[in-house]
Amino acid sequence: MTIEIRPVTGWLGRPNGHQEESMKSIQITFAALLVFAVPVVAQHGSDSHQAPPAHGPAAYHGTPQTPDTHRNYSDQPGHSSAPHVDGNKWVGHDTGPNDPRYHLANPWQHGHFAGGFGPAHVWRIAGGGPSRFWFNGWYWSVAAADFAYCNDWLWNSDEIVIYADPDHIGWYLAYNVRLGTYVHVMYLGM
Repeated sequence: MTIEIRPVTGWLGRPNGHQEESMKSIQITFAALLVFAVPVVAQHGSDSHQAPPAHGPAAYHGTPQTPDTHRNYSDQPGHSSAPHVDGNKWVGHDTGPNDPRYHLANPWQHGHFAGGFGPAHVWRIAGGGPSRFWFNGWYWSVAAADFAYCNDWLWNSDEIVIYADPDHIGWYLAYNVRLGTYVHVMYLGM
């Protein structure tokens, strides 16, 4: 008596081994898609917005706004209440050069920052907090008047762009790429 051994067939009459290989291929492809999709979702989360401005603000020439430590800079529904950039407009950079909150007795006492300005130079904050933070070996301090406007910054990972401040001698503007907001910062040196 002869016994014939036939492969067990699965869906559409194909051998089960082929079906298992197809399922493994589908699972591997799906896993690869997930691996590549997660960083994209993380980069474009709820805090995403426009690219950094091409240049800093121009010197202010209008009637200066009265300095107000509790001012709300939300110029449109859904915009930040912190100073921010809306297209080419630096919302909140309108107090003029005589704002006493940004007057320094000894401007540039730690030297001038020469690491690069504008969107071609994006820096990742490495640590610290508003009173003293750093990136790439350079140390900075946020103006005390602006502390409330950077309370949602991530002091160990946010990316910032530095711009010259044309109105306030001794200060720079740090633009937060994630939030689209900015604050006045002083360079403390290396």
